[in-house]
Amino acid sequence: MGLAYDFSQLPQCIDIFREKLRIAVVHGGDKTVENAVIYQTHNPRSTKTYEVVANDIANSLRDLGFKHVFVIPDDATLGDRLRTNNIHIAWLNTGGVQGYNPVCHTPAIMEMLGVPYVGHNPLNSSILDNKHSFKRELQGLGFPTAPFMIWHPAQGEFMAGKNTRFQQLFGNYTGSFLAKPVSGRASLNIHFVDNPKDLTEAIADIHHVTHNTALIEPFLPGREFCVSVCGYVRHKNGVFTKPEEPFTFSILERLLGADEKIFTSMDKKAITGKRVQLVDDSEPVKNELAKLAARIYREFSLNTLIRIDARMDEYGNIQILEANPKPDLKRPAANVTSLTAQGLSEQGMTYEDFILSLISDRLDYLLTNHRRIISHITALLEN
Repeated sequence: MGLAYDFSQLPQCIDIFREKLRIAVVHGGDKTVENAVIYQTHNPRSTKTYEVVANDIANSLRDLGFKHVFVIPDDATLGDRLRTNNIHIAWLNTGGVQGYNPVCHTPAIMEMLGVPYVGHNPLNSSILDNKHSFKRELQGLGFPTAPFMIWHPAQGEFMAGKNTRFQQLFGNYTGSFLAKPVSGRASLNIHFVDNPKDLTEAIADIHHVTHNTALIEPFLPGREFCVSVCGYVRHKNGVFTKPEEPFTFSILERLLGADEKIFTSMDKKAITGKRVQLVDDSEPVKNELAKLAARIYREFSLNTLIRIDARMDEYGNIQILEANPKPDLKRPAANVTSLTAQGLSEQGMTYEDFILSLISDRLDYLLTNHRRIISHITALLEN
Protein backbone atom coordinates (compact mmCIF):
# COMPACT_ATOMS: atom_id res chain seq x y z
CA MET A 1 0.00 0.00 0.00
CA GLY A 2 3.02 2.26 -0.06
CA LEU A 3 3.63 5.03 2.45
CA ALA A 4 0.25 6.72 1.99
CA TYR A 5 -2.77 5.71 4.03
CA ASP A 6 -6.25 7.10 4.42
CA PHE A 7 -9.37 5.91 6.20
CA SER A 8 -10.92 4.48 3.02
CA GLN A 9 -8.25 1.76 3.12
CA LEU A 10 -9.14 0.61 6.64
CA PRO A 11 -11.55 -2.23 5.63
CA GLN A 12 -8.90 -3.71 3.32
CA CYS A 13 -6.26 -3.39 6.04
CA ILE A 14 -8.49 -5.10 8.60
CA ASP A 15 -9.07 -8.00 6.21
CA ILE A 16 -5.30 -8.46 5.94
CA PHE A 17 -4.83 -8.07 9.70
CA ARG A 18 -7.41 -10.77 10.36
CA GLU A 19 -5.10 -13.23 8.65
CA LYS A 20 -1.71 -11.96 9.84
CA LEU A 21 -1.87 -9.72 12.89
CA ARG A 22 -0.76 -11.38 16.13
CA ILE A 23 -2.65 -9.88 19.07
CA ALA A 24 -2.02 -10.34 22.78
CA VAL A 25 -4.86 -9.58 25.18
CA VAL A 26 -3.08 -8.86 28.46
CA HIS A 27 -4.84 -9.38 31.78
CA GLY A 28 -3.62 -8.59 35.27
CA GLY A 29 -1.01 -10.93 36.68
CA ASP A 30 -1.08 -12.79 39.98
CA LYS A 31 1.88 -11.80 42.13
CA THR A 32 1.66 -15.08 44.07
CA VAL A 33 2.46 -17.17 40.98
CA GLU A 34 6.07 -18.35 40.75
CA ASN A 35 8.29 -15.94 38.75
CA ALA A 36 5.46 -13.40 38.40
CA VAL A 37 7.47 -10.86 40.43
CA ILE A 38 10.83 -10.76 42.19
CA TYR A 39 9.42 -9.68 45.56
CA GLN A 40 5.76 -9.48 46.53
CA THR A 41 4.74 -6.02 47.72
CA HIS A 42 1.40 -4.21 47.87
CA ASN A 43 -1.15 -2.94 45.37
CA PRO A 44 -3.07 0.06 46.75
CA ARG A 45 -5.58 -0.24 43.91
CA SER A 46 -7.26 -3.49 45.02
CA THR A 47 -5.98 -6.38 42.93
CA LYS A 48 -8.09 -8.01 40.23
CA THR A 49 -6.80 -9.96 37.23
CA TYR A 50 -9.67 -9.25 34.79
CA GLU A 51 -8.80 -12.58 33.13
CA VAL A 52 -12.44 -13.50 32.47
CA VAL A 53 -13.02 -10.26 30.58
CA ALA A 54 -9.72 -10.68 28.72
CA ASN A 55 -11.06 -13.98 27.43
CA ASP A 56 -14.32 -12.27 26.40
CA ILE A 57 -12.29 -9.77 24.35
CA ALA A 58 -10.06 -12.49 22.88
CA ASN A 59 -12.97 -14.73 21.94
CA SER A 60 -14.73 -11.80 20.31
CA LEU A 61 -11.61 -11.02 18.26
CA ARG A 62 -11.49 -14.67 17.16
CA ASP A 63 -15.19 -14.57 16.26
CA LEU A 64 -14.41 -11.48 14.18
CA GLY A 65 -11.91 -13.53 12.17
CA PHE A 66 -8.58 -12.64 13.79
CA LYS A 67 -6.64 -15.88 13.61
CA HIS A 68 -3.76 -15.18 15.98
CA VAL A 69 -5.03 -14.08 19.38
CA PHE A 70 -3.25 -14.89 22.64
CA VAL A 71 -4.30 -14.25 26.24
CA ILE A 72 -1.30 -13.65 28.50
CA PRO A 73 -0.74 -12.38 32.06
CA ASP A 74 0.77 -9.06 32.99
CA ASP A 75 3.80 -9.97 35.12
CA ALA A 76 7.58 -10.29 34.96
CA THR A 77 7.28 -12.82 32.13
CA LEU A 78 5.37 -10.42 29.88
CA GLY A 79 8.28 -9.38 27.65
CA ASP A 80 9.37 -12.96 27.05
CA ARG A 81 5.82 -14.04 26.19
CA LEU A 82 5.39 -11.16 23.75
CA ARG A 83 8.67 -12.07 22.06
CA THR A 84 7.99 -15.82 22.01
CA ASN A 85 4.57 -15.35 20.42
CA ASN A 86 5.86 -12.71 17.98
CA ILE A 87 3.15 -10.28 19.09
CA HIS A 88 2.47 -7.30 16.82
CA ILE A 89 0.03 -5.40 19.06
CA ALA A 90 -1.32 -5.80 22.59
CA TRP A 91 -4.73 -5.06 24.09
CA LEU A 92 -4.20 -3.98 27.70
CA ASN A 93 -6.97 -5.29 29.95
CA THR A 94 -4.97 -4.98 33.15
CA GLY A 95 -4.83 -2.71 36.15
CA GLY A 96 -1.28 -3.75 36.97
CA VAL A 97 0.16 -6.33 39.33
CA GLN A 98 1.46 -4.49 42.39
CA GLY A 99 3.15 -1.31 43.53
CA TYR A 100 2.07 2.31 43.23
CA ASN A 101 0.43 3.71 40.09
CA PRO A 102 0.15 0.16 38.73
CA VAL A 103 -2.17 1.10 35.86
CA CYS A 104 0.73 2.86 34.11
CA HIS A 105 3.26 0.04 34.52
CA THR A 106 2.19 -2.09 31.55
CA PRO A 107 1.88 0.72 28.99
CA ALA A 108 5.30 1.95 30.14
CA ILE A 109 6.73 -1.52 29.49
CA MET A 110 5.06 -1.57 26.06
CA GLU A 111 6.59 1.80 25.24
CA MET A 112 10.02 0.53 26.27
CA LEU A 113 9.63 -2.72 24.29
CA GLY A 114 8.26 -0.94 21.22
CA VAL A 115 5.00 -2.91 21.16
CA PRO A 116 1.96 -0.78 20.20
CA TYR A 117 -1.16 -1.32 22.27
CA VAL A 118 -4.83 -0.61 22.76
CA GLY A 119 -4.71 1.39 25.97
CA HIS A 120 -3.76 4.74 27.47
CA ASN A 121 -0.21 6.01 27.49
CA PRO A 122 1.60 5.87 30.86
CA LEU A 123 0.98 9.51 31.75
CA ASN A 124 -2.74 9.45 30.98
CA SER A 125 -3.11 6.08 32.69
CA SER A 126 -1.81 7.57 35.95
CA ILE A 127 -3.76 10.82 35.67
CA LEU A 128 -7.03 9.03 34.96
CA ASP A 129 -6.54 6.46 37.71
CA ASN A 130 -5.52 8.95 40.40
CA LYS A 131 -8.65 10.86 41.34
CA HIS A 132 -6.81 13.88 42.74
CA SER A 133 -4.60 14.26 39.64
CA PHE A 134 -7.60 13.92 37.35
CA LYS A 135 -9.62 16.46 39.35
CA ARG A 136 -6.74 18.93 39.33
CA GLU A 137 -6.61 18.66 35.54
CA LEU A 138 -10.38 19.13 35.40
CA GLN A 139 -10.14 22.24 37.54
CA GLY A 140 -7.36 23.67 35.39
CA LEU A 141 -9.37 23.10 32.22
CA GLY A 142 -12.56 24.56 33.67
CA PHE A 143 -14.63 21.36 33.99
CA PRO A 144 -17.23 21.14 36.76
CA THR A 145 -15.96 19.04 39.68
CA ALA A 146 -16.51 19.30 43.42
CA PRO A 147 -13.79 20.82 45.66
CA PHE A 148 -11.49 18.33 47.35
CA MET A 149 -8.35 17.83 49.37
CA ILE A 150 -6.03 14.90 49.99
CA TRP A 151 -4.24 13.51 53.01
CA HIS A 152 -1.35 11.05 53.26
CA PRO A 153 -0.38 9.04 56.37
CA ALA A 154 3.11 10.58 56.30
CA GLN A 155 1.41 13.87 57.27
CA GLY A 156 0.21 12.36 60.53
CA GLU A 157 -3.34 11.94 61.84
CA PHE A 158 -5.98 13.93 60.02
CA MET A 159 -7.95 16.33 62.23
CA ALA A 160 -10.60 18.31 60.35
CA GLY A 161 -10.98 20.94 63.04
CA LYS A 162 -7.26 21.76 63.07
CA ASN A 163 -6.50 21.44 59.36
CA THR A 164 -6.06 24.83 57.67
CA ARG A 165 -6.67 23.50 54.16
CA PHE A 166 -9.87 21.74 55.24
CA GLN A 167 -11.14 24.90 56.90
CA GLN A 168 -10.37 26.99 53.81
CA LEU A 169 -12.31 24.61 51.56
CA PHE A 170 -15.13 23.45 53.79
CA GLY A 171 -15.31 25.84 56.75
CA ASN A 172 -18.81 27.03 55.79
CA TYR A 173 -20.03 23.68 54.45
CA THR A 174 -22.57 21.85 56.64
CA GLY A 175 -23.23 18.74 54.55
CA SER A 176 -21.80 15.23 54.53
CA PHE A 177 -18.48 14.05 53.09
CA LEU A 178 -17.00 11.15 51.18
CA ALA A 179 -13.54 9.85 51.98
CA LYS A 180 -12.10 7.56 49.33
CA PRO A 181 -8.78 6.15 48.05
CA VAL A 182 -7.18 8.32 45.37
CA SER A 183 -6.63 5.15 43.35
CA GLY A 184 -9.23 2.42 43.52
CA ARG A 185 -11.78 0.39 41.66
CA ALA A 186 -15.40 -0.71 41.88
CA SER A 187 -16.41 1.81 44.59
CA LEU A 188 -14.45 -0.10 47.22
CA ASN A 189 -13.25 1.43 50.52
CA ILE A 190 -15.39 4.58 50.20
CA HIS A 191 -16.68 6.08 53.46
CA PHE A 192 -19.78 8.25 53.86
CA VAL A 193 -19.24 10.66 56.75
CA ASP A 194 -21.84 12.97 58.32
CA ASN A 195 -19.58 14.62 60.89
CA PRO A 196 -16.18 16.05 59.92
CA LYS A 197 -14.76 14.64 63.17
CA ASP A 198 -15.41 11.13 61.82
CA LEU A 199 -13.09 11.78 58.86
CA THR A 200 -10.18 10.94 61.15
CA GLU A 201 -11.29 7.31 61.49
CA ALA A 202 -12.38 7.01 57.84
CA ILE A 203 -9.04 8.25 56.52
CA ALA A 204 -7.12 6.04 58.95
CA ASP A 205 -9.07 3.06 57.63
CA ILE A 206 -8.28 3.97 54.01
CA HIS A 207 -4.59 4.29 54.92
CA HIS A 208 -4.67 0.92 56.68
CA VAL A 209 -6.14 -0.84 53.63
CA THR A 210 -4.37 0.99 50.79
CA HIS A 211 -1.16 2.42 52.33
CA ASN A 212 -1.90 5.39 50.11
CA THR A 213 -3.38 8.86 49.96
CA ALA A 214 -7.05 9.52 50.79
CA LEU A 215 -9.29 12.06 49.08
CA ILE A 216 -11.96 14.11 50.88
CA GLU A 217 -14.81 15.73 48.99
CA PRO A 218 -18.39 16.85 49.73
CA PHE A 219 -21.14 14.28 49.27
CA LEU A 220 -23.31 15.22 46.29
CA PRO A 221 -26.94 14.28 47.00
CA GLY A 222 -28.29 14.27 43.44
CA ARG A 223 -28.71 11.71 40.67
CA GLU A 224 -25.66 9.67 39.60
CA PHE A 225 -24.64 9.10 35.97
CA CYS A 226 -21.95 7.57 33.83
CA VAL A 227 -21.00 8.02 30.18
CA SER A 228 -18.52 6.09 28.06
CA VAL A 229 -16.39 7.68 25.37
CA CYS A 230 -13.80 6.29 22.95
CA GLY A 231 -12.19 7.08 19.63
CA TYR A 232 -13.59 8.08 16.29
CA VAL A 233 -13.75 4.86 14.28
CA ARG A 234 -16.86 2.77 14.78
CA HIS A 235 -18.27 -0.31 13.11
CA LYS A 236 -21.87 -1.39 12.76
CA ASN A 237 -23.96 -3.16 10.13
CA GLY A 238 -20.74 -4.24 8.41
CA VAL A 239 -19.61 -0.66 7.75
CA PHE A 240 -16.79 1.45 9.19
CA THR A 241 -17.38 5.15 9.77
CA LYS A 242 -15.21 7.89 11.25
CA PRO A 243 -17.18 10.93 12.43
CA GLU A 244 -15.36 14.07 13.54
CA GLU A 245 -16.40 13.72 17.19
CA PRO A 246 -15.36 11.01 19.69
CA PHE A 247 -17.93 8.26 20.20
CA THR A 248 -20.02 8.94 23.32
CA PHE A 249 -22.48 6.23 24.34
CA SER A 250 -23.99 4.28 27.26
CA ILE A 251 -25.18 7.45 28.96
CA LEU A 252 -26.74 5.85 32.00
CA GLU A 253 -28.30 6.79 35.30
CA ARG A 254 -27.20 4.58 38.16
CA LEU A 255 -30.31 3.69 40.16
CA LEU A 256 -29.54 3.87 43.86
CA GLY A 257 -31.42 1.79 46.38
CA ALA A 258 -33.00 3.30 49.46
CA ASP A 259 -29.99 2.17 51.51
CA GLU A 260 -27.37 3.33 48.98
CA LYS A 261 -25.54 6.63 49.33
CA ILE A 262 -23.24 5.66 46.44
CA PHE A 263 -23.44 2.94 43.79
CA THR A 264 -22.57 -0.40 45.39
CA SER A 265 -19.42 -2.14 44.17
CA MET A 266 -19.83 -4.63 41.34
CA ASP A 267 -17.76 -6.98 43.52
CA LYS A 268 -20.61 -7.02 46.03
CA LYS A 269 -23.65 -6.61 43.81
CA ALA A 270 -23.69 -7.56 40.13
CA ILE A 271 -24.57 -4.85 37.62
CA THR A 272 -27.86 -5.75 35.97
CA GLY A 273 -30.36 -3.89 33.82
CA LYS A 274 -32.36 -3.20 36.98
CA ARG A 275 -29.53 -1.16 38.52
CA VAL A 276 -29.07 1.24 35.61
CA GLN A 277 -31.22 2.87 32.95
CA LEU A 278 -30.43 4.75 29.76
CA VAL A 279 -30.97 8.48 30.05
CA ASP A 280 -33.83 9.51 27.80
CA ASP A 281 -33.13 11.71 24.78
CA SER A 282 -35.61 14.26 26.11
CA GLU A 283 -33.47 15.00 29.18
CA PRO A 284 -31.01 17.88 28.70
CA VAL A 285 -28.54 16.11 30.99
CA LYS A 286 -27.93 13.48 28.28
CA ASN A 287 -26.55 16.02 25.82
CA GLU A 288 -24.60 17.73 28.61
CA LEU A 289 -22.90 14.47 29.61
CA ALA A 290 -22.09 13.62 25.98
CA LYS A 291 -20.48 17.03 25.43
CA LEU A 292 -18.47 16.81 28.66
CA ALA A 293 -17.19 13.32 27.78
CA ALA A 294 -16.20 14.30 24.23
CA ARG A 295 -14.42 17.39 25.51
CA ILE A 296 -12.51 15.38 28.11
CA TYR A 297 -11.46 12.92 25.40
CA ARG A 298 -10.06 15.73 23.29
CA GLU A 299 -8.54 17.86 26.07
CA PHE A 300 -6.67 14.92 27.59
CA SER A 301 -5.54 13.66 24.13
CA LEU A 302 -6.91 10.19 24.83
CA ASN A 303 -6.58 7.27 22.45
CA THR A 304 -9.05 4.71 23.72
CA LEU A 305 -12.03 4.01 25.93
CA ILE A 306 -12.80 5.62 29.29
CA ARG A 307 -15.92 5.90 31.43
CA ILE A 308 -16.78 9.17 33.17
CA ASP A 309 -18.75 9.08 36.43
CA ALA A 310 -20.72 12.17 37.42
CA ARG A 311 -23.31 13.26 39.92
CA MET A 312 -25.69 16.16 40.43
CA ASP A 313 -25.21 18.51 43.36
CA GLU A 314 -28.09 19.88 45.45
CA TYR A 315 -28.83 22.44 42.72
CA GLY A 316 -29.04 19.90 39.91
CA ASN A 317 -25.66 20.83 38.41
CA ILE A 318 -23.49 18.06 37.00
CA GLN A 319 -20.17 17.55 38.79
CA ILE A 320 -17.60 15.12 37.39
CA LEU A 321 -16.53 12.59 40.00
CA GLU A 322 -13.82 10.55 38.32
CA ALA A 323 -12.71 8.64 35.24
CA ASN A 324 -12.29 4.90 34.86
CA PRO A 325 -9.31 4.29 32.53
CA LYS A 326 -10.17 0.60 32.14
CA PRO A 327 -13.95 0.19 32.12
CA ASP A 328 -15.33 -3.30 32.41
CA LEU A 329 -15.71 -4.88 28.95
CA LYS A 330 -17.60 -7.94 30.10
CA ARG A 331 -19.67 -9.53 27.36
CA PRO A 332 -23.34 -8.87 28.23
CA ALA A 333 -25.29 -11.91 29.36
CA ALA A 334 -28.90 -12.59 30.29
CA ASN A 335 -28.65 -11.42 33.90
CA VAL A 336 -25.48 -9.32 34.01
CA THR A 337 -23.96 -6.55 31.96
CA SER A 338 -21.39 -3.78 32.22
CA LEU A 339 -21.87 -0.04 32.43
CA THR A 340 -20.05 0.35 29.13
CA ALA A 341 -21.81 -2.37 27.14
CA GLN A 342 -25.31 -1.61 28.40
CA GLY A 343 -25.93 1.16 25.87
CA LEU A 344 -24.57 -0.54 22.75
CA SER A 345 -27.98 -1.72 21.56
CA GLU A 346 -29.19 1.90 21.61
CA GLN A 347 -26.43 2.60 19.07
CA GLY A 348 -27.39 -0.38 16.92
CA MET A 349 -24.12 -2.09 17.78
CA THR A 350 -23.27 -5.58 19.00
CA TYR A 351 -20.50 -6.45 21.43
CA GLU A 352 -18.43 -7.65 18.46
CA ASP A 353 -19.02 -4.35 16.67
CA PHE A 354 -17.69 -2.55 19.73
CA ILE A 355 -14.57 -4.71 20.06
CA LEU A 356 -13.85 -4.31 16.35
CA SER A 357 -14.38 -0.54 16.67
CA LEU A 358 -11.83 -0.26 19.49
CA ILE A 359 -9.03 -2.20 17.81
CA SER A 360 -9.76 -0.65 14.39
CA ASP A 361 -9.67 2.84 15.84
CA ARG A 362 -6.24 2.15 17.33
CA LEU A 363 -4.91 0.66 14.10
CA ASP A 364 -6.30 3.57 12.09
CA TYR A 365 -4.60 6.00 14.50
CA LEU A 366 -1.27 4.18 14.18
CA LEU A 367 -1.45 3.94 10.40
CA THR A 368 -2.40 7.61 10.12
CA ASN A 369 0.05 9.10 12.61
CA HIS A 370 2.83 6.58 13.26
CA ARG A 371 3.11 4.58 10.05
CA ARG A 372 6.89 4.97 9.85
CA ILE A 373 7.50 3.65 13.36
CA ILE A 374 5.29 0.55 13.23
CA SER A 375 7.15 -1.12 10.39
CA HIS A 376 6.50 -4.59 11.83
CA ILE A 377 2.76 -3.94 11.28
CA THR A 378 2.95 -2.09 7.98
CA ALA A 379 5.10 -4.93 6.65
CA LEU A 380 2.05 -7.18 6.98
CA LEU A 381 0.27 -4.98 4.45
CA GLU A 382 3.09 -5.17 1.93
CA ASN A 383 3.71 -8.92 1.88
